[in-house]
Amino acid sequence: MTEPSGDSTRPRRPVAVPIVALVAVTAVGITALLGGLNEAPDKGPDLLGQGATLDQGRYSTRFVESRVKVERAKTQFDEDKRFVELVFEVTNKGDETSSVGLPPDPAKPDKAWLGMFFADSLVAISPKFPKESGPFVYALDKGDETRQLHPGVTSQVLVRYRLGATERPPDKITLDVATFEYVSGFEDEQLRWQMVSKEKDDKFYPEVKARVTLPVKAGEGA
Repeated sequence: MTEPSGDSTRPRRPVAVPIVALVAVTAVGITALLGGLNEAPDKGPDLLGQGATLDQGRYSTRFVESRVKVERAKTQFDEDKRFVELVFEVTNKGDETSSVGLPPDPAKPDKAWLGMFFADSLVAISPKFPKESGPFVYALDKGDETRQLHPGVTSQVLVRYRLGATERPPDKITLDVATFEYVSGFEDEQLRWQMVSKEKDDKFYPEVKARVTLPVKAGEGA
């Protein structure tokens, strides 16, 4: 006798789904939640402190310290001057002499990526100092001030901000530091050192490689 094909009382056999397929579906779902198959999450800048060294491409930089420096008045008509001083040991890894540079204007963050020299890479300094406070930037060459960093030479670089007569120095200073790469220009094939940057809203901004926090040491009489 032939078994009726429409017997609804007979229990249905469960459909077996391979374990491999379930794992694959789960993995795809998790990947989608994390932002897609081809996108890795941004790990953010390296967090560094006093004494750390950073490879900036064009330079190798050691973050020596931050301190208060007091310059005593030389005459009775002069007055003592106090500075917050950032101290770096910078080695020019390139083949050409470079300028020491200057930290970018905090009011123009979209222009910071155009910098090509060491201090240009200090793209954010916190807390911010008043415009009249500086910065004053120079390197030391056998005790003399210079604006040049020579190839293969390690130089001490100072970035200074003058404090007001009653202004207290900050407890610490935080630096956002960018790096450089030797690549061709946007409009020509000539290789040059350029700051590593990324585009956002049709503008370019430096890519912060490291965030460095330095305690500010009080100097004598500060």
